[in-house]
Amino acid sequence: MPHFHIDYSPNLESRLDIAGLCRTIRDAAVETGLFPLAGIRIRATACTHVVMADGNPDHAFLDLSVRLRAGRTDEAKKAATQTIFAAMEAYCAEVMETSSFMLSMEMRDINPELSPKASSIRSYLPGDAQ
Repeated sequence: MPHFHIDYSPNLESRLDIAGLCRTIRDAAVETGLFPLAGIRIRATACTHVVMADGNPDHAFLDLSVRLRAGRTDEAKKAATQTIFAAMEAYCAEVMETSSFMLSMEMRDINPELSPKASSIRSYLPGDAQ
């Protein structure tokens, strides 16, 4: 049930296909073998108010926050973080090379006792995607 939440500066939309990045992150997450496709949720939000470094409005950022239920080993989470971040870096390489851009990611566990869930999505997925 990982939640992937991307916060980004709105000026990034003219430099990067955000929907394409969401698909890239999904594919990298599945590739790790740590996250079932049916549980992956990725969303991206442009931040309305942004001030970075010296305030130059050309600076851009993108931050991925991954929240997941406890139970995975630190080694597995570290490997998954490296795989996903590498995919993000590759996808964002041109933006990094041609403009002022900060890219970051954090993965953290959710306490399952404090985070109830309900879902019917598996009923609507093809058998091989469950």
